[in-house]
Amino acid sequence: MPKMNDRERLAKLEIDQHKLAQEAEAVRRALRAHYGALTADIAVEQLTEREFREIVTQAILIGGSPAISALKAHLPAPASSKDAPERRPRDEHGGAARKRPAPSEGAASPGDGASQ
Repeated sequence: MPKMNDRERLAKLEIDQHKLAQEAEAVRRALRAHYGALTADIAVEQLTEREFREIVTQAILIGGSPAISALKAHLPAPASSKDAPERRPRDEHGGAARKRPAPSEGAASPGDGASQ
């Protein structure tokens, strides 16, 4: 195959660039449609369209995690902590921690490198 000259290479690159831009736009629209569909399950009717746009725009501008932190900071404080049951470390995973029986003297477990 003969080597392309600079003009042909440039034309090919411009065609490739145009195809990539079209593909990126298609993916962008699909992603936006997906995110738009997620709002169907959210009670957005409590907001005006302007408020909704402003909230989403500002959240995008400052980033997801900082936006979530800022919004959560404005939530009312939870009810008295006296009402909530005390959580103990053993209850962390929904039950008491399992305890292994103590190994007897001279017994070696298979993973400690001791030979039997």
